[in-house]
Amino acid sequence: MSTEEHRTTISDDVATGLVSAARTSLGDTLRSVVYFTPSAFDVLYLRQELYDSMEAGRAAKEQLVELERVGFAEAPVRTAIVRGEDGTGIGPYEFTVRFHEDGFVVRVLEGDVGTIMTTDSMDLNAFEDAATAVRRLLADASSGGE
Repeated sequence: MSTEEHRTTISDDVATGLVSAARTSLGDTLRSVVYFTPSAFDVLYLRQELYDSMEAGRAAKEQLVELERVGFAEAPVRTAIVRGEDGTGIGPYEFTVRFHEDGFVVRVLEGDVGTIMTTDSMDLNAFEDAATAVRRLLADASSGGE
């Protein structure tokens, strides 16, 4: 299979909006933005000094995307936690932040689409701003607003 067969059908407007939302909220700490579905992904942004080419960056992000796709399978469990019929629910799932020694991986899911943002170490408050903006854009994209 060629690499092209694993690309999404994200529109240029949605891709630009996702990168803009991430850059606005996360600033110069942003390393990458990846848009993904259960079967495909696109690297929308890579900080220039990280990889020799976009294809090298795409190859590097492929394993990360595979790991984060587990979020689609987790959706029914997360929905059950949200409901908590006995009043113990923790509220709707918003986003996931994974802590690493030198940075973070942030996953935002909406329906059958998601975004992964990677950053350098930074203040955690900016993640909520980024996730909120990205979720709105993903909701529009997954409801046919592409």
